[in-house]
Amino acid sequence: MTLALPAGPSPAPRRQIFVGTALAGLAGTMMMGGMLAVWALIRQRAVDAGERFPVKFIIPEVATNVMLITIFALCLFAQWAVYSARRGDRSHTGLALGVVLVLGIAFINAQAFVYTQMEMPLAGSGYATMFYAITGTMVAIVIAGLVYTVVAAFRSLGGRDREYEVISAHAMYWYFTAAAYAALWFLVYVTK
Repeated sequence: MTLALPAGPSPAPRRQIFVGTALAGLAGTMMMGGMLAVWALIRQRAVDAGERFPVKFIIPEVATNVMLITIFALCLFAQWAVYSARRGDRSHTGLALGVVLVLGIAFINAQAFVYTQMEMPLAGSGYATMFYAITGTMVAIVIAGLVYTVVAAFRSLGGRDREYEVISAHAMYWYFTAAAYAALWFLVYVTK
């Protein structure tokens, strides 16, 4: 006769991917917040000195507004991926992640359009350098999000049906990206 103890409780999930993404979003928020604060300070000093936004460089506002709409639509589809992954619907999870990928590429394409239409030299002024630094950082954040989308798609669709934590963390990353771009849109593109 063998006596054995019952199995212990399973350990609580550690949510390492979710916490790591939250910390990355926090770091990105601090970085974009700092850059936008410097932008606002430089802009205020220029206004106090009687200078204005360089008139010869026109920001195509339709493209920047479409980028704002695109980034919020991207969050909607990222959340759809979470909804589908929790219910084990692989086809809709894949479709939602595919749409996120396409919308992220469309965002980068719209930003490239803004750059080509403005035709502002990089080292033309302090304004131009700061403009390209802030918007280039935003493009880098979106590119990192696209890499995250591909990784999430491989993990979720590659046979790990029950691991939807990566899809939830993926959606949280795009929420951070949307908030960062909304602040950038208002301070850089609207108020100039």
